[in-house]
Amino acid sequence: MRYEGTVYRPPSEAKSLIVQLTIGCARNTCRFCYMYKDKNFRIRPINEVITDLRMADLMYQYPVKRVFLADGDALIVKTNDLLKVLAEIKEIFPMIERVSSYGAPKDILDKSLEELKELRQAGLDMVYMGVESGDDVVLEMMKKGVTSKEIVEAGIKLKQAGIITSVTLISGLGGRNLLKRHAVESARVISAIKPDYLGFLTLMVEEDAPLYNDINTGEFPILNPNEVLMEMKLFLENVNSEGTVFRSNHASNYLNLSGILNKDIGNMLSVIDQCEKLKAYKPDEWRQL
Repeated sequence: MRYEGTVYRPPSEAKSLIVQLTIGCARNTCRFCYMYKDKNFRIRPINEVITDLRMADLMYQYPVKRVFLADGDALIVKTNDLLKVLAEIKEIFPMIERVSSYGAPKDILDKSLEELKELRQAGLDMVYMGVESGDDVVLEMMKKGVTSKEIVEAGIKLKQAGIITSVTLISGLGGRNLLKRHAVESARVISAIKPDYLGFLTLMVEEDAPLYNDINTGEFPILNPNEVLMEMKLFLENVNSEGTVFRSNHASNYLNLSGILNKDIGNMLSVIDQCEKLKAYKPDEWRQL
């Protein structure tokens, strides 16, 4: 296999074969993000990608059952080229169970519903979409390059196409000043999409991220553990997304939570209350991206 630069993937893709369909991120403007800053975005020639798939078939002794198409936004690739890659994956790995990729909201919206359905039928099972926040003020401040309305439209479009939809939010992304807005508006967006999976990370900023300097100067006041849990309570009290698998168990989180919305919201709120009472937060030195 040939890889260029650092390769990132969702935690749930730990056992997947990772294939770089693109190098870097096409937008790469998010102020909280440190990934792909050392890469110039480009789409790899499809024949190179297919060669990598065939190399993997020769290299790995165990059957490949999952493939993750990297880097940041594989759905920017033309639909016909994606279909060629998906066809090769099925042919080369007959025991394949799931193919997934990241999907930026605008890349999703740029494809017609018919195209997305065709990709699903060809084997694209799951798309990870970074929502990060449902609040337009936070999205603009973080230079996400998308509005909450567009995020909702993209999420609904994936679901209409039959593609499993996994979205992420980032606790603390609005800082102390926008804590309530970030929580309540994020709950509104998730309620509108009703994704299959929802994962929460907690804001941790590396030196290479543009937001880092604002934190150091105090311009962006980050949340303390108690405020992070306060924000999470606000989110859970306002969200309505029946059946969504909820996870807040990333290494960056101060408290691990898991359950199914909406039926487990009460239990998760009780866990938060107990954590606040006992100050049983994960120590900062144990947290990591």
